[in-house]
Amino acid sequence: MRFLLDPEQRAFAHSLDSMLTAAGTPSVVRDWSQGEHASGRALWSRIAEAGVFALAVPEAYEGLGPRPVELALAFVELGRHAVPGPLVETVAAAALLAELPDPGPAKRLLPALAAGEAVAALAWQAPYALDGDAATTRLALTPDGLYLSPGHGTVRPSLDPARRLTPLEPGGELLSPDPPTAQALAHARLATAAQALGVGLALLDRTVGYVKQRTQFGAAIGSFQAVKHRLADAKTGLEFARPLLFGAALTMAPADIAAAKVTACEAAYAAARTALQLHGAIGYTAEYDLSLWLTKARALRTAWGTPDLCRAEVLSGDRRW
Repeated sequence: MRFLLDPEQRAFAHSLDSMLTAAGTPSVVRDWSQGEHASGRALWSRIAEAGVFALAVPEAYEGLGPRPVELALAFVELGRHAVPGPLVETVAAAALLAELPDPGPAKRLLPALAAGEAVAALAWQAPYALDGDAATTRLALTPDGLYLSPGHGTVRPSLDPARRLTPLEPGGELLSPDPPTAQALAHARLATAAQALGVGLALLDRTVGYVKQRTQFGAAIGSFQAVKHRLADAKTGLEFARPLLFGAALTMAPADIAAAKVTACEAAYAAARTALQLHGAIGYTAEYDLSLWLTKARALRTAWGTPDLCRAEVLSGDRRW
């Protein structure tokens, strides 16, 4: 049996790819890393107009979802173009709000998230949230419940300069004392896996192009057998991750999502190591665009669940919510 994307899904991915290619995302990423959000917010609005955030919001709250397969497709493209911002966190926040026993907060907050008018930061049982300085909706999940935070503290640097960490101010409005979190975690991990797959594919494409141009001993280094083997290994890892990702999007089972997350993130990390080795010293420089994907591959590897944690969930075989 073959499972293929339908023409509408392929057209959706192609339209996102074309839009993001024209947007020149490397300059947007560098602006975002410096705390300059104007270009990033403009791109965020265009992504929202394409319906990406609405895919995680139920129709009852002016969304299109939940549609996890299309969401995974979108996040592959977002990762391929290294789009900055709390993309995964906004999706997780949407899934979290939609599951609250009291529909009041969802009615109030979800339409703006679906339309791209709001950007969500989410501190998930942790002291820091991603890009809290750029967010308009700041949620903090604590042992005492889910809060709408009144503000944020000083921005902290992270491994990926475009992933800016901010502590959220304590207190604020209590949205739910005991919110269901399973669906939010599932959406976050699925989106992270898809984003990582896109990052890995971009790293591979850029490296293949580079080794065709760089020469040694009068020949392109891409003609060397050892280089071909490294690229083939990276390609194989990414291609094995792809069916796991879309299979998990179909089932939305915890074990399947954990398997997709660990496989895609490890494949992207392996592609990053290959890209760095084959580019040589230039790959280390922040001015070279490759670095935008290298740092993101490393950061996504442990976001929303370390490899060890995801492997443990795969071994548990839990396919129930």
